[in-house]
Amino acid sequence: MEELWFQPFIWTDYRLAIVFTVIIPLILTIWALLKQVDAIGRLLIIYWRVASLLLITVYLLSPGWIGENSPFEAFCGQMGFITALVARILIPVSLWFWVDLNDEIKDLPGSSLKLMVTSWRWAITVYGSIGAMIRVPFLSCAMSPSSLENPSCQVWIQAPVGYWSIVHGDTTPAFMGFLGLLGLSIYVLYFAYFLFIRLGKQGRSALEH
Repeated sequence: MEELWFQPFIWTDYRLAIVFTVIIPLILTIWALLKQVDAIGRLLIIYWRVASLLLITVYLLSPGWIGENSPFEAFCGQMGFITALVARILIPVSLWFWVDLNDEIKDLPGSSLKLMVTSWRWAITVYGSIGAMIRVPFLSCAMSPSSLENPSCQVWIQAPVGYWSIVHGDTTPAFMGFLGLLGLSIYVLYFAYFLFIRLGKQGRSALEH
C-alpha cells in the first residue's frame, strides 16, 4: 500500500497512545498502590475501566484490514473507527468527572506523585482532545464496507494488525472481531448501568453509597 503523507503522524499517534494511555498510568497506578494514596488509586482504577475501550478498539479494527473480508469482519472494522473516537472523549472526561476525587487530590500534600498525576491528567486531556478532533474526519471509514477499504482508512488499521500478528498470530480475523464485539457489549452494558442507575444515585461521587 502506497504511503500517504500523514501516515507517519498516525504511527506517532499510536506511539504517543502507548506512552500516555498505558506506560505512564501503569507506573502511576503501581506508585499510588505502593504509597497507599487512596484517591489517586481510585481515580486510576476508574481510568483503566474507561480506557479498556482502547483495547477493544484494537480488536475491532484488526479484522478491517483490506482483503476478502466477510461482512462481519468489515462491520467490526467500521465499529473500531467509532470506538476510537469515543475512547478519546471518554478518557479525559473520566479523569475530571469525579468531584470528590478532584477535591481529595487537590487537598493532598505536595509530592512527586501528586505532581506527576496532575501533569498526566492535563497532558492526556490535551492529547485526547486533539486526537478526537483528528479522528472526526475518519468517521467516514465507518459508513460502509467499501469506505473502509480507502487507503486513508487502512493506514489506521496497520498498528492493530501488527498487534494481532504478535499477540494472536494464529487466530482468524473473525475471532478477533468476535472478541472485540464481546468486549464492546460488556462495556456498553456497564456504561448504560452507570448512566441510568449509578449516576442518578451517586451523582459525580466516585464512592459507593
